[in-house]
Amino acid sequence: MAQNQHSIAGLILAGGRGERLGGVIKSELVLGGVRLLERVAEGLGACSPLMVGHGRIDPAALHLLAGMVAVPDLDGDYAGPLAGLAGAIAYLNALATPPELLISVAVDTPFLPADFVARLVEGLGEAPAAVAVYGGQPYPTNAIWRVARFRELPERVRAGTAPRSLKSLSAEAGGVSIEWVEGDAGDPFANINTPEDLANLQRRAATAGAHRA
Repeated sequence: MAQNQHSIAGLILAGGRGERLGGVIKSELVLGGVRLLERVAEGLGACSPLMVGHGRIDPAALHLLAGMVAVPDLDGDYAGPLAGLAGAIAYLNALATPPELLISVAVDTPFLPADFVARLVEGLGEAPAAVAVYGGQPYPTNAIWRVARFRELPERVRAGTAPRSLKSLSAEAGGVSIEWVEGDAGDPFANINTPEDLANLQRRAATAGAHRA
């Protein structure tokens, strides 16, 4: 199943405030000389539209690149990635021709594999959703969603009847897992929640840069 047979939107979940990092805006952190927002955008390739879920952060503070679409969380008592996905689905529902697929990714996942989009599309098959897995660890923010199957998510969020997490949402719909083979490069979905995480991934970026030099 070739990637170019599908219309694929992208969603970068960038609403986290990095409380354990001193309240920084995660998308503004720099690894290997590149902002996290830009590193992740590169991993999403030609996904269009490319949305950025900004949560309660002023989108101006994210310094979005040309062509990126700022999408707020859906109003309601939901928060986090689930609210971000619901906001993105609401945006896509309003388009004249919504895309078939939506790929979501956390903004603090700076080492997305080169085959990220292609593997998700291929592994989805006929399933409604698929979640990336590495070393037995699922990463529900890094996933693919069949837009038509989740068209009612915004209404369910407003009504309070939707699951409270992306993991639960995928499981409820009968989603599948897509396992990445473990390799020397390390976890391609490693994210940044603490100063130690940041330091570790900064070292990893420096090492990767040295290998390319």
